[in-house]
Amino acid sequence: MRPAEQLRWLILAAQREGNRMLAAALRSLGLTPAQSEVLRLLGDYAPLTLTGLGELLVCESGTNPSRLVDRVVELGLVTRATPDAGDRRQVILQLTPKGRELESAVRGIEEVMYAELDGIGTDAELATVIAVLERVVAGRPSGDAIAARVARETAEDG
Repeated sequence: MRPAEQLRWLILAAQREGNRMLAAALRSLGLTPAQSEVLRLLGDYAPLTLTGLGELLVCESGTNPSRLVDRVVELGLVTRATPDAGDRRQVILQLTPKGRELESAVRGIEEVMYAELDGIGTDAELATVIAVLERVVAGRPSGDAIAARVARETAEDG
């Protein structure tokens, strides 16, 4: 198998295994990985518009997140306010108290996963893998979403 083919399959396998692990951990909270991503993004960056949320989502990148947001609103985790009733993209999203509670639980689940990932290689090895994966997703919707998150965190830390 040539290296590019092996890389492709390893990326797919890693994504699937990571998603399975996260889904299993979230099951007790009654959340899907996509719903947990919405909670985490709102926990970090709220208030966000629907458009702003869509720009940061990796799970739904390149699509309209309206149905995903509708579901977390139905679950009582997110509130939406529409300053302009004629433009659903300008909906302002924020966590409810229940949403904040679950966002905190999701954060804890993610920290356990990140601790496991921290242990799979040295910082230098992980930096190399990250650099390669950044090139794989550069200029694509998911890569743009990750770059936007990194930019926001850098701006907040700076």
